[in-house]
Amino acid sequence: MSKNRVNIDWLVLPMLGALGVIGIWTLWSSMPGTNLPSPLKTWEVSKLYVVEPFEKRGELDQGILRFTWYSLVLVAKGYALAILIGTPLGFLLGLSKMFAKSFDPIIQVLRPVSPLAWLPLGLVLFERSEPAALFTIAVCAMWPTVLNTAVGVRSVPQDYINVARVLKLSRVKTLFKVLIPATMPYMFTGFRLSLGIAWLVIVAAEMLTGVPGVGGFLWQEYNSLIYEHIILCILTIGLVGFVLDRLMSLVEARFKSI
Repeated sequence: MSKNRVNIDWLVLPMLGALGVIGIWTLWSSMPGTNLPSPLKTWEVSKLYVVEPFEKRGELDQGILRFTWYSLVLVAKGYALAILIGTPLGFLLGLSKMFAKSFDPIIQVLRPVSPLAWLPLGLVLFERSEPAALFTIAVCAMWPTVLNTAVGVRSVPQDYINVARVLKLSRVKTLFKVLIPATMPYMFTGFRLSLGIAWLVIVAAEMLTGVPGVGGFLWQEYNSLIYEHIILCILTIGLVGFVLDRLMSLVEARFKSI
């Protein structure tokens, strides 16, 4: 691929798309009776939170990157729990037909439950907002990892298992030498989906609990009718989600190259 083609695909076209969205946003904000602020007004009102991204003026009056950091720390903890629980559960579902028949129906029932339903249960169980948020993130985010890992285990060619038996590998060696490497692409698909869900859930959890973070800031500004800050939060959530997905894809590529 030529350098000019790369510039068009990765620079020019995304910029044209962004300009198109800004143009639609500007036109919509100029319509009579709308509360949507224009891009320029959004920047003017939100500029302080961007140019001083780590400043702390109050509990819910901080720079946007400081709020983002609070959210990312909580997401990292909940996501780690989701991976630690979801990966072994996925292997059990893939390896044991009896386990799958026993628990797959339960998983299919629990999987679509909204974080707005899990969070109140977490508050009942833990009686504190942070453990409840971690519980909600872990429960909501682990299902893609569970299901994709299970599919990956079931997709391992039988020849691989037969070779492991011929070589008389123990179950532990078969797991680490055969099953995990063969399942890795499926696992990383689940990891990426789980990370995206974890980032979505933290926003809802912060909005409901009012703890400092992007979601908590968004909910406070909505109640204060400061629409410019709502848009700032939405853009921040989207950009951070994009960066997290790109980082996970880099990690996946790194593992594939080993």
